[in-house]
Amino acid sequence: MSAENENMEAAEPTAQLPTTVPNSKLTLKESRLAGSADCMNCGTELMGPFCHYCGQPDKNLMRFFPALLRELLEDFMDFDSRFMRTLKPLLFKPGKLTRDYLDGRRFRYVPPLRLYIFSSIALFFLFAVIAPNTLKFDSDPESGDRGITITMNEDDKEGLRDALEGLEDIQPGLADRVSDEIEKAENPEETEDSITMEDLDLNFNGEPWDPETNPLILPLMPDWVNDWLNREIGESPQKGNALKENPNLMLDKVLDVLPGTMFVLLPLVALLLKFWYLFARKYYVEHLIFALHNHAFIFVMLIFMLLLSALTDWREPEGGGALTQTFEWIKIGVLIWIPLYMLLALKRVYQQGWWLTLAKYSAVGISYLVLLTFVSVFVAALSFLLL
Repeated sequence: MSAENENMEAAEPTAQLPTTVPNSKLTLKESRLAGSADCMNCGTELMGPFCHYCGQPDKNLMRFFPALLRELLEDFMDFDSRFMRTLKPLLFKPGKLTRDYLDGRRFRYVPPLRLYIFSSIALFFLFAVIAPNTLKFDSDPESGDRGITITMNEDDKEGLRDALEGLEDIQPGLADRVSDEIEKAENPEETEDSITMEDLDLNFNGEPWDPETNPLILPLMPDWVNDWLNREIGESPQKGNALKENPNLMLDKVLDVLPGTMFVLLPLVALLLKFWYLFARKYYVEHLIFALHNHAFIFVMLIFMLLLSALTDWREPEGGGALTQTFEWIKIGVLIWIPLYMLLALKRVYQQGWWLTLAKYSAVGISYLVLLTFVSVFVAALSFLLL
């Protein structure tokens, strides 16, 4: 550094930072600070409770567990208040969250991706807990008999046959019929009702499927994918028989596949919005944020409906009461509000005229339904293959 520059710096008065009064809601309590002069992460000199270079807070984590637990609860309550500030516009002010986020008003709300992931996890967790009790499948719907499983060894079977043979005078043929039923239970694939590959009648390229002579080959896919597909197709009869015994297996597998599929669907929905609003001068990420908020809205509405349905089934299992009637009216209101919400959100975010918004709302809605149909078929097929 030259002598002239040194003299100029010496002549300049020391810059004074403006004195500010810290906002207790935007800082940390002194009892929670480590009191470090420099950031423990990057070494930058601290000018407050947060490092202005890397953002790490100057927290003291080496404390008694009750104190840390109390601070954890405080952080959760702060997150909860932020979530509640997000929930009201998410449910009742279509497009406001997206509009505020794009305009830079972001701090008071839960970020879009975090909101989507949180609502998605909550929804599919409730599906896994509530749906098996709500969606019931009976092997014999008329009788409601779900069957009884009895496990016997060879000695037990011989003892049962000997005991039944002693009743031949009272009930002729009883021992033979019981032996036939035991044989069918031990070899379900050999019973008349069992599903076989001939029953499925799978054809590819105009000929029956065969793993050796006529396998299913998907173009542009590696050999291990095609080998896996054909192996799973070969096991279809066993899977079909398992579904006949327990239809809930399919529901469980769909709940495993659906969350990831919905997450992959988001970029495709953003592409649809980008296509129909090609001349709106918006970046792809803006459409993606809009898709995140709209799907989070749908997830939260479904969470609300699931909880209300569970409450109704618990309080009025027979139905027909006041709570059941209220739930039916609320369900109708939700079915009206969801499409209306989407229309108002498009109008608010993209700020186009009503006629143009209605036209694009119809185009986006039809495109989304077509995409959702393909996704539903894919989820069903993949769930069956993964059984």
